[in-house]
Amino acid sequence: MSGQDSDPPLPRRRPLQTWALAAAVVLGLAAMVPPLLTEARRYQFAAALQLALLAIVVPGLATVGAPWTRVRLAGGSGVRPGPADRLAEGRLRHRELIRSVGFIALDLAAVLAWMTPAAVGAVTRHAWLVPVETVCLVVLGIGMWLELVESTPLVPRSGLLRRAVLAAVVLWAFWTAAYVIGLSRSAWYANFHHAAGHGLSAAADQQVAVALLWLVAAVMLVPVVFWNALRWIRDEENPDVELYRLTRIERLTTPRSTPRSDGDVGSGP
Repeated sequence: MSGQDSDPPLPRRRPLQTWALAAAVVLGLAAMVPPLLTEARRYQFAAALQLALLAIVVPGLATVGAPWTRVRLAGGSGVRPGPADRLAEGRLRHRELIRSVGFIALDLAAVLAWMTPAAVGAVTRHAWLVPVETVCLVVLGIGMWLELVESTPLVPRSGLLRRAVLAAVVLWAFWTAAYVIGLSRSAWYANFHHAAGHGLSAAADQQVAVALLWLVAAVMLVPVVFWNALRWIRDEENPDVELYRLTRIERLTTPRSTPRSDGDVGSGP
């Protein structure tokens, strides 16, 4: 058995999905309104927390809690497949690593672009850029998280071991960006002004911002790395994993019959 195997059957996680989606909505709104929105224009640590929520936390929770079935984008057993089912089928047919890397690279490039001094300064001066930043980071972030975790009926293209490696790469990308900012001898962002003797100093503000970005990335991505790695080790000795993978692919790729109406019941040929 290799790391390309799909996940074994999981129990229903409706309560977990509900709480994850609710948390994503609450945290997404919190990042876009005062007091965090106001503080993000004054302090670098608040801006870093805002970006971490929009780029990492909200997309991750939204992916886990996505209600595909409840909003009729995915069909249940015996129900005509929806757009999410067709997307899931396409993802199972195209499991190439380059596709996963492409979505992850696109998201990381967008995050780094919004972390540049020019972008942070522009968001600080122009409030209308906040919704643009939010949509960009959340949408691309969901695309990245779909390569790392399951969002039934959507499953990652990669197997467990590859998922663990990809999650580790994403984690180190965020940590590297934080380290680069933290090791800078001068203020990384010139748009944050600090008055001596009032509030945080520029150096302290920058260090707190780096610590927040590092911590949020660790809290969200380290469990993904270890969870997938441990499951891969366990499933190496599980003979049912390959059978489940083949059954799931067949179920998603086999056309479903349209349920007959009541008037068809008992009708003759």
